[in-house]
Amino acid sequence: MPGIDKSGFIELFNEMYSPVKNYVYFKTGDIEIADDIAQDTFMKVWERKGEIRIETVKPLLYTIAGNLCKNRFDHKKVVMEFSNNFTTAENTVSPEFEMELKEFDEKLQRAIGELNEKNRVVFLMNRIDGYTYNEIAENIGLSVKAVEKRMKNALDDLKKTIAYKI
Repeated sequence: MPGIDKSGFIELFNEMYSPVKNYVYFKTGDIEIADDIAQDTFMKVWERKGEIRIETVKPLLYTIAGNLCKNRFDHKKVVMEFSNNFTTAENTVSPEFEMELKEFDEKLQRAIGELNEKNRVVFLMNRIDGYTYNEIAENIGLSVKAVEKRMKNALDDLKKTIAYKI
């Protein structure tokens, strides 16, 4: 039966926290980021404790940590590119643009929150955690086709909701 209980999680945390933190540190070169990502990694495992298979939990920890590192760097890259593309001659972002960006982000967050739970889980696992459709299917016990369908539905719903609310 899949899943990890509280004592198993504590044991896993005590055994694997330092190796995961070191792995992230080697990837980022920043001990504070390594600590944050290691904590986030274990939070994600705890959130999915009922779905975790003990025999694959260690590789899963490294996969999650690696994806979180990638997401952090990708996010910084997007923010930098976005900021560079939309700066004024004085090299500052206009207040109007900042407000529009904040409003859009709020609309996007609301739209994600309004997705039905099954579609939202698949969307967030793919777009936030960086899981492939195969990994999602394996983790939540679906076929890859079912994951593709849920992702398509999530994206369609987001497009409709955001387009309607803008």
